Amino acid sequence: MIAALGTLPFLATLWLLVVVGATTLEESGAKIAAALRAQSQAQPSGLVSCSRIRSRMRTRQPMRARPRLLVAA
Repeated sequence: MIAALGTLPFLATLWLLVVVGATTLEESGAKIAAALRAQSQAQPSGLVSCSRIRSRMRTRQPMRARPRLLVAA
């Protein structure tokens, strides 16, 4: 009986891994296959391609702490 109860969580975990793996491959399988073939993914000709524009972040000057005396009123 213990073996049957131990098998149930194992099978549930295995099923969950298969479902997550199938979802991942469904979403990005074409990209993975194109990367393995060292090809770029073909863009549909009728759609406008969207590209991300990354702007360079400005570096801030480090803040310096200045000691102040607290005067009780």
